[in-house]
Amino acid sequence: MRLNRERLVQAALDLVDEEGAEALSMRTLAARVDRQVSSLYNHVAGRGELIELMRARIVTDIDVTPFLPEAGMPWDDAVGAWARSYLRAFAAHPNLIGILATTSVSDDSTCQMYDTIVVSLTRSGWPESRVIAVIRTVEAHVLGSALDIVAPADMFDQQLIDPRFRAVHAALDPRHEETHDATAAFELGLTALIDGLRLRLADDRA
Repeated sequence: MRLNRERLVQAALDLVDEEGAEALSMRTLAARVDRQVSSLYNHVAGRGELIELMRARIVTDIDVTPFLPEAGMPWDDAVGAWARSYLRAFAAHPNLIGILATTSVSDDSTCQMYDTIVVSLTRSGWPESRVIAVIRTVEAHVLGSALDIVAPADMFDQQLIDPRFRAVHAALDPRHEETHDATAAFELGLTALIDGLRLRLADDRA
């Protein structure tokens, strides 16, 4: 099969999904697509560009339309919709979180996503000086929650907790599972975060 940039990015995503971010190198990727390492440089400048291309691929799955004027959505509802979309995108590729969260953003599609959000938040009254902090705060909650969602099912299992720890043991009663699983925890955190942002914005306006 002919190698092109799109196929190379997909192979890199598959590699990270299956083996982890630490496995990503030009050498391992070349072996995966059955090419010489040198041939990869016909399509990407190196590992750094490859990471940004993977970021761009993931961003296509994140919905920013709630922030567009034609959506007519209040900023807080738009943030909630964006966060849920963001969570779905990264829960599907949790091994990418570490590598994308620790490398500088430069690809156009990601910058366009942020630009759309910044324009929307400032139009809604957020000071320009705070909008990036708002975005980073939401992202931190989303990325942590994405890892929580893909954590082992028995991460918090009542049967694994010694009954001596009575408070934790009782709180993990299976009857409460729907209110303490990873998805419920994400929604609780998101609600609390957005409530706090509303208060912050009200204070700034005052």
